Amino acid sequence: MANSYLTKTNSSTGSTTKATVSMWVKFCNTSTDQALWESYSGSGNYLRLRYRSDASLAIQVDLSNSTDVQKITTRKFRDTSAWYHIVLAINLSDSTQEDKYILYVNGVRETSFSTNNNTANTYGNYVGGGSGFNFTIGRHPSDDAYLKGYISHYCFIDGTNLTPTSFGETDSTSGIWKFKSPSGLTFGTNGFHLKFENSAALGTDSAGSNNLTVNGNLKQALDTPSNSSATWNPLWSQSSGSVIGDVTFSQGNLTTTTSESYRTTPANIGMQSGKYYWEIKRNEDDGNDVHAGVMSENATPANTATWIGNAANGWVVSGDSGQPYNGGTGGSVISNAAFANTGDIHMCAYDGATGKLYFGANGTWGGTANPSTGANPHYTLDNSLIYFPCVSTGSDISANFGNGFFGTTAITSAGSNGNGSLFEYDVPSGFYALNTKNLNTYG
Repeated sequence: MANSYLTKTNSSTGSTTKATVSMWVKFCNTSTDQALWESYSGSGNYLRLRYRSDASLAIQVDLSNSTDVQKITTRKFRDTSAWYHIVLAINLSDSTQEDKYILYVNGVRETSFSTNNNTANTYGNYVGGGSGFNFTIGRHPSDDAYLKGYISHYCFIDGTNLTPTSFGETDSTSGIWKFKSPSGLTFGTNGFHLKFENSAALGTDSAGSNNLTVNGNLKQALDTPSNSSATWNPLWSQSSGSVIGDVTFSQGNLTTTTSESYRTTPANIGMQSGKYYWEIKRNEDDGNDVHAGVMSENATPANTATWIGNAANGWVVSGDSGQPYNGGTGGSVISNAAFANTGDIHMCAYDGATGKLYFGANGTWGGTANPSTGANPHYTLDNSLIYFPCVSTGSDISANFGNGFFGTTAITSAGSNGNGSLFEYDVPSGFYALNTKNLNTYG
């Protein structure tokens, strides 16, 4: 959500004893404090659920600037490719102190806390928005701890203490906790359900009329708990030597920025048997070349000499020249494959059935290549391996893995064959966006 957040000013008093907060979250940054839920009245009175800079989750209640509750999970949550289902169930009327605040992640109750201070209170206006307590999602009013990630199906239940099975369920085949559409729930006085279906009104309450106000440059994404899209992987990114940290990730981990030369970053979803297509936009032409393509599963970017095209396990094309590289060896320049200027868009397609890799730019495939027919690939790879989209760059680039945005900029006009995904240019026939739904269907 970058510097965006949602707010709700409560005009009526909700429950002072019971509430449930349910959200699906995909974290993009695992090293900063991020606000997930805030019920607050003034700077020293609030209930908050927060993702901490050490990747733990924390519940905290402060009243008159004095901490009344603090529960910090022992477990860490560092997977930037996963959607987490987080539920906070509150019941201050419960006689067992440990059961007054119950935290669930992916259907399982968290029971191990590095800090575990509970309240003896039997009621609180911060529970359901009473006596001037208002709500904020994605930001803490006093320290701007913005959520850096994706959120979906955000529910606040005012007056009822629920379990995760109201919002999710275990898949009978895989055993994975998955999204279930909430139904038959009573949301209460200040309750709401944000589906984020209307891109022009992302604060719309689908359960009633308790709409939230959108602040900042909040964007709708096609990335959902039922279908997670590829993004860049901040946990597997090259820096100087073997030190990670030169690359800055933003806009839902779809934009990378670095002033260093040829820093390599792969995507967080790999490809094997299916056919996949993606796009990369050059956001600036600062004199540093950008290389884009794929790297194999056995690649370790931080241990390559300087960039993935210099390694045996990387296959890329130079944005400046259109020259392909593998193992430090440059092939013949490919016509129409260069993306040297600000705003140029690199196109890449990989056919896992044949190992064929194709490059193009600005709507035209390089040379005589045609991914739709399988003609004239730029590389033919060992299709027994898993490959990841990647970039080696000393510049600012944004990827579109099918969400229809380069950073916060929407594509100019959607090409054809997107199959529900949105790309700038036509997707080759038989190719798909790189997401979990397509992986499950096509391999």
